[in-house]
Amino acid sequence: MQKLTNKEEEIMKILWDLKKAFVKEIMDYVEGDKPHYNTLSTIVRNLEEKRYVSHEAFGKTHRYYPLISKEKYRKKFVNASMVDYFDNSYKNLVSFFAKEEKISVEELKEIIDLIENKK
Repeated sequence: MQKLTNKEEEIMKILWDLKKAFVKEIMDYVEGDKPHYNTLSTIVRNLEEKRYVSHEAFGKTHRYYPLISKEKYRKKFVNASMVDYFDNSYKNLVSFFAKEEKISVEELKEIIDLIENKK
């Protein structure tokens, strides 16, 4: 499974939410500067070549849908980030967010509760 570009990830997030969509529908959900229709269509076709999406044909138009779940993608690349940036340590990951003040004490307590209750 290839890592997606930021724009490809943005489009995948839209498709994961919509489940199935035509390029025109995807365009409606793109935030900020909207790409040209042909550019968006090319991005979606690239996602299809990478086997992240497939399509149903309706004459000359295609309705696209995800082949890879959001959870499967997240798991693959969160794990890769763990190895690449945090020495494969969840402790290092959580410490990073704590030092950056991106996680609160309450959230850390919730994480501890989740861990303790899972056993």
